[in-house]
Amino acid sequence: MAAADVALLQSLLGRLTAQGYQAIMPLVHPDFVMETLPGIAAEPQVYRGREGMRRWWESFYEVMDRIELRALEYRDAGPGQVAIEFELAATGQTSGLGVTQRAFALTRLRDGMLERFEFFASMEDALAAASGTAERRLRPSGAN
Repeated sequence: MAAADVALLQSLLGRLTAQGYQAIMPLVHPDFVMETLPGIAAEPQVYRGREGMRRWWESFYEVMDRIELRALEYRDAGPGQVAIEFELAATGQTSGLGVTQRAFALTRLRDGMLERFEFFASMEDALAAASGTAERRLRPSGAN
């Protein structure tokens, strides 16, 4: 696994936790794409570019006080790609209740920046998609 790719992702997660999403914006590629899907998000949609990244995080902060992504495992997924198992932890603004959700993602890096973030049902699915052997990403109900 490329140490520089993991170091970039660790830096992103560290900045995110310590300083908020604004601190990672310089490391988000202008061509950034992320799709949130059922099982991961209440309102699935595609977010594009730095503006999309901003909208995604601000939608969280409308209802949550604290949001943290904790990487549990990094796996080599080929050149410029790292699969991550992570835990999203958040605290509700009104309720003060803490929630956690385990998730898997395939990240694509380009020019020293995060270009793509794709959610998957398992680490195996993320690695299969990276290698081109499967397309088993989480999908909206009824989608093929």
